[in-house]
Amino acid sequence: MQSKTNKLFTNPYFVTFAALLCCALWGSATPFIKIGYELILPVRNVPSTILFAGVRFFLAGILTILIYSIARKKFLLPQKRNWNKVLTVSAFQTILQYIFFYIGLANTSGVKGTVISGCNVFCSILIASLLFRQEKLTAKKIIACIVGFAGIILINMNGLDFNMNFFGDGFVFFSTVCYGMSSTLIKIYSKDEDPVIISGYQFAIGGLLMAIGGLLFGGVIELSGGAAIGVLIYLAFLSAIAYSLWGVLLKFNSVSKVTVFSFMIPVFGVLLSSLLLSEQSNVSPINLVITLVLICTGILLLNYKKN
Repeated sequence: MQSKTNKLFTNPYFVTFAALLCCALWGSATPFIKIGYELILPVRNVPSTILFAGVRFFLAGILTILIYSIARKKFLLPQKRNWNKVLTVSAFQTILQYIFFYIGLANTSGVKGTVISGCNVFCSILIASLLFRQEKLTAKKIIACIVGFAGIILINMNGLDFNMNFFGDGFVFFSTVCYGMSSTLIKIYSKDEDPVIISGYQFAIGGLLMAIGGLLFGGVIELSGGAAIGVLIYLAFLSAIAYSLWGVLLKFNSVSKVTVFSFMIPVFGVLLSSLLLSEQSNVSPINLVITLVLICTGILLLNYKKN
């Protein structure tokens, strides 16, 4: 049974499909968060935004735990010796990453935020290779990352400027470092604990702490109407599915092989934002095509192996 599971989750076609599904779900978060701002936040400030994010991730954790427990026909808990690992992942993946990201995004442009977030692939590979020594940092990996990152810059060329500020661009960059740490930690900890259990409980704990923090600093949200509730449930659902599936992929594959697909998140974000929001997209069709070619080239280069 275990060998069949290994074959499925290491199959390159399944890895590609599953990773792109995760990226599409994460890409859809951008337009739905913006819709949620209009429907759920009566006042647009940092405490309210963190409260909104905290409720979303708390629900995502509860959904993950309930769905997985029903599928396994028993209520699932982390092993006692693994609670500290769940808390560590929660600190990096949910609390620190999203506090830095939301505060940073409030102090920089969406374009610069997207480009800086594209560094998460570099951070993941560097942390896995240099800090934890899980894999070798090869020239092929570096070239693949540069090619993919070039695609992220190209798709945002119309609005990119090079003025940096600490609480904006700096905080977004710190969020990518936290993302890289969480990806590597999940890879390590999944040897001793089911990655879906880690994902569910770290979301629930991190989301609860963020919600409490948002409330203490005066954050307010309103869930009036089916549309607002629907948006919140969808955001919770996509986090539950995407992070759980991503954790399983990291368990059975190298960090670099999986995280390189993250370059596709901004592409899905741009496409879905154009479809779901009334905003005008500045991305030209030519830039979009070249971006896809560059990103796919980076993904193929990193995953290519000679028989």
